[in-house]
Amino acid sequence: MVTEFISLDGVVEGPGGGEDYKHVGWTFEFDRGDEGNKFKLDELVEAEAQLLGRRTYEGFAAAWPERTDEFGFADKMNSMPKYVVSTTLQNAEWTNTTILRSLDDVAKARNDVDGVMLVAGSPQLVQGLLEHDLVDELRLMVFPVVLGTGKRLWGETSDKKEFKLADSKTVGEGIAILTFRR
Repeated sequence: MVTEFISLDGVVEGPGGGEDYKHVGWTFEFDRGDEGNKFKLDELVEAEAQLLGRRTYEGFAAAWPERTDEFGFADKMNSMPKYVVSTTLQNAEWTNTTILRSLDDVAKARNDVDGVMLVAGSPQLVQGLLEHDLVDELRLMVFPVVLGTGKRLWGETSDKKEFKLADSKTVGEGIAILTFRR
């Protein structure tokens, strides 16, 4: 399952901070409300493992190990199995992390995980997963803003990739949550 914070123009770069980007932290300008926050917590609780690209992994690994919270979000992030796809990362310091070197390794790891493998952020990885038909579900938290610049989720694919809208709702300050399944 892929989950993304995304602008109306498809930008996924720097939604929460930590990146050198003109609009870094842009999602913090909007209140997701209790329902939006619960959606993100439930999504993580449902997952058995995380799959991340190297840049997202490095950002998460720098932020999450020191965090705690009353909802158990940080505990889950830190304790669950994590897979990072990278050809350059030599060591994975964050607890329970396995380095995968290719999308073929992702397909194998996906078969080993008994349940949902959650992909957050990681736009380059997501584009590869989409191209290789390794995405069963897309969950997009669409924020009501056009950023005009930044990394976009949607890249070119060799063929069309069909999904069906499974659910939609609006939370907080006009944020749409769209769930698509294959």
